Amino acid sequence: MKTINLGSSGLQVPAIAVGCMRIDTIGKAEAEQFVKTAVDEGAVFFDHADVYGDGACEEIFAEAIGMKSGIREKIILQSKCGIRRGVAFDFSKTHILGAVEGSLKRLKTGYLDVLLLHRPDLLVEPEEVAEAFGLLHSSGKVRNFGVSNQNPMQIRLLQKYVKQPVVANQLQLSITNANMISQGLHVNMEDDAAVNRDGSILDFCRLRDITIQPWSPFQYGFFGGVFLGNSKFPKLNAKIDEIAGKHGVSNTTIVLAWLLRHPAKFQPVTGTMNTGRLKDCIKAADIVLSREEWYEIYLAAGNILP
Repeated sequence: MKTINLGSSGLQVPAIAVGCMRIDTIGKAEAEQFVKTAVDEGAVFFDHADVYGDGACEEIFAEAIGMKSGIREKIILQSKCGIRRGVAFDFSKTHILGAVEGSLKRLKTGYLDVLLLHRPDLLVEPEEVAEAFGLLHSSGKVRNFGVSNQNPMQIRLLQKYVKQPVVANQLQLSITNANMISQGLHVNMEDDAAVNRDGSILDFCRLRDITIQPWSPFQYGFFGGVFLGNSKFPKLNAKIDEIAGKHGVSNTTIVLAWLLRHPAKFQPVTGTMNTGRLKDCIKAADIVLSREEWYEIYLAAGNILP
């Protein structure tokens, strides 16, 4: 599979990340086949979080892949921490260190390639984050660090204290949730799309060599459902199907190809547990949409060209 640099880390990663949030919804045999398919297809970057299945997803993944040293060296593991479900967000030193130890145990590994802070903690003390990251990095338990759902000022505040570079920012982004992209067309205009809601996070990440990892690339709204095959988006689906037919691939492939066409070099995170659909996602790394095709899809989603 085509690879990209993960931020400024120097780590080469597949252009498509395999999300494991739903691996606890399938059986053992299915999980083993799913993970094997991903590895066989070169999709060896696996995205986790300690809250996925309350830790069960990490355990199931480790069992499914048959984690041992020879296998561990062939894959890239990313996990996230900071959410105490229904209680608080917690970026304290104690919580970060404890969460990483838990993930390492469940994943049956001695280190994470990447650790992300999972959504902002309103009570964050960046000095504590810096201490935690420093200990994790010096001990070899975490090799690279990033964030999730953070804006430029939140990242800059962390960077004032944290010595390690922020290499990734996981953000919601899809064809129908593309405000961070469309903002750039509405500069100095008075319409709703001109409102800067994220502090220009797209440009910030590009300037700082931070890889954006789009999550829920097939969703509309905030977990409103998928837009593919959805009667709410007839023009968009018609256009995606037309372009998919032209390239001889599925509509799933075209959706991720649309994200990959952007020069920011996004690394979309899949969410499917279906091996066939996973293969369709992976094929997107080999499809390059033309400028005209990209804009046709953009317009079909209801966006405008001023």
